[in-house]
Amino acid sequence: MARITVLGGTGYSGAAIVAEAAKRGHDVTAVNRSAVEAPLAGVEYVTGSALDADILDTVIAGRDAVVIALSPRGDMAGKLEGVVSDVLGRVDGTPTRVGYVGGASSLLVEEGGPRLWDVSHEHMPADVKPEVETGINALELMKSSPESVDWFYVSPPQDFGAWLGTASKGSYQLGGDVLLKDADGVSTISAADLALAIVDEIEKPAHRRARFTAIH
Repeated sequence: MARITVLGGTGYSGAAIVAEAAKRGHDVTAVNRSAVEAPLAGVEYVTGSALDADILDTVIAGRDAVVIALSPRGDMAGKLEGVVSDVLGRVDGTPTRVGYVGGASSLLVEEGGPRLWDVSHEHMPADVKPEVETGINALELMKSSPESVDWFYVSPPQDFGAWLGTASKGSYQLGGDVLLKDADGVSTISAADLALAIVDEIEKPAHRRARFTAIH
């Protein structure tokens, strides 16, 4: 059994990670900005902000993994990079792994090719770009962290979000730094199936100080 903290434990990906980890019998702490209406049995819910040092003091020390599944919106807009740096600094030299659920834009469109960001940012709405850039910045922060920090970064596929209504299949395909697509050219996964990959990574680390992606 692992002790796992999920920052942003009620979001699309965060809630799925919490549910999957709890289902497997792990000791799960979910940190959320507001109280949870339908708490899961066996999950410890902490109401507060990841910007609060006192909150981080109580939910990081002694954990096997801390997964950052926060959205850079609302009070977190422009501040998520600071949270990432803070968490990385707190776990430096400890066995605690840090996971980050980012975006697809930092993935390469093909082996040796440009990033998805490089070929798409000019066509993105202006209000979306800061969120995308936060995910890219977070990956660079993790890559530049001391070797004594154990981390993994997860890039969902190109089409990922609650609004898509993507059905779960109970399986996934793993990739590395290149955007994955299925035989029909579709790049998607449900939050529940991405959570399978993330909890599998926590249970059996295969991507130490590395990024991976997953699709259906």
